[in-house]
Amino acid sequence: SFLPPNYSWDAAYERELQTFQDIGDTGEIWFGEESMVRIIRWLEKNKVPLESSVLDIGTGNGVLLVELAKSGYMNLTGIDYSPSAIQLSEKVREKEGMSNIKLKVEDFLAPSAELSGFDICIDKGTFDAISLDPGDAVGKRKLYVGSLGRVLKPEGLFLITSCNWTKEELLNEFREGFDILEELPTPKFCFGGRIGNSVTALVFQRK
Repeated sequence: SFLPPNYSWDAAYERELQTFQDIGDTGEIWFGEESMVRIIRWLEKNKVPLESSVLDIGTGNGVLLVELAKSGYMNLTGIDYSPSAIQLSEKVREKEGMSNIKLKVEDFLAPSAELSGFDICIDKGTFDAISLDPGDAVGKRKLYVGSLGRVLKPEGLFLITSCNWTKEELLNEFREGFDILEELPTPKFCFGGRIGNSVTALVFQRK
């Protein structure tokens, strides 16, 4: 894994918040530009309506939501359990003048009742982070899948980008209640003569 075991997301976002206040830089984009482009291209190619309600799970600095808004998506919500991340997202949103993006501090493993009825959920690295949690990662993954089933409409879409899990592992994790629609092409890397994927990006549909 690329994160040390005692990694604190809150501390990371507090540093980024400080940096943003000092120099107006949005900080680390955890999965890089190409993963955002991949998601937006897929939505456009599949003519996903611009009024669809979109939830960004673990929005971090909110940059994906800004890019979605620039692409014409109007009904956007970002959640993060880190208040510093949401503060950072709010600053990014203000800088970009995107007042239609809703942002909330929420723990996705125990979502509030109003977090429901979304057409699309997007995850870039949040499921990965939960999976690395030293305290009961298996239980937390189950909670995550349960929450996803609650917040996403039947037949809603779930786009996940992961650098910890293979396609087969993700299919297994989300087999309860979700069907795979498509695997998105991601950069490949070569390790010890074997081609592997550094990143897996899948689109699921809720049954």
